[in-house]
Amino acid sequence: MKRIGLLGGMSWESTALYYRLLNEGVAQRLGGLHSADCVLMSIDFAPMARLQAESRWDEAAADLAGKARELEGAGAELLVLCTNTMHKVAPQIQAAVDIPLLHIADVTADAARRAGTRRLGLLATAFTMEQPFYRERLESHGLEVLVPDPDDRALVHRIIYDELCRGVVSATSRDRVREVIGDVVGRGADGIVLGCTEIELLIAASDSPVPVLPTTALHVEAAIDAALA
Repeated sequence: MKRIGLLGGMSWESTALYYRLLNEGVAQRLGGLHSADCVLMSIDFAPMARLQAESRWDEAAADLAGKARELEGAGAELLVLCTNTMHKVAPQIQAAVDIPLLHIADVTADAARRAGTRRLGLLATAFTMEQPFYRERLESHGLEVLVPDPDDRALVHRIIYDELCRGVVSATSRDRVREVIGDVVGRGADGIVLGCTEIELLIAASDSPVPVLPTTALHVEAAIDAALA
């Protein structure tokens, strides 16, 4: 088993889900008392969230690249960035290390193609929905990406940062996000990308009339595949 380096804390709520799913998945694959060989670097999210809000992406990239080098120094053979939004700086992180970074958008695109979905509704932070780095990565796999309208994007972003990142899972917010999903599906989406790792704490397959692509779960499965290859 290769050692997986988890670069997380963005937020720790979703990183905890990564850790649980990773160990559960290895146990299911190998049986017995097996668990994942992993090393976790969990950052303080508040300073990183401030860099995001102030568009100081170069500083964020330098910080995370340094953390990635620490994971490599701790023996990681594979890097998993436990967040969708910060894949904006994935190229800088990959350039800083000699181990491969498993890109969450590539994993998601592969799953979409296997599921036969081609027109994807993207629910994520405003950064991920509105900036091109994530959409273009999905589109490079031959997929079409739809995002919610501006009011709905603001709603989803607020729920992520004000609630889910703080461990608040609200039935009212679930209903609101279901409405957003319904609107995007009404515009032609045949799949929904849960493109923020925290959204999987709120939305499940049963909340959507079309298939959902849970990026955290898909990322973990791909990491296990790579670690056990």
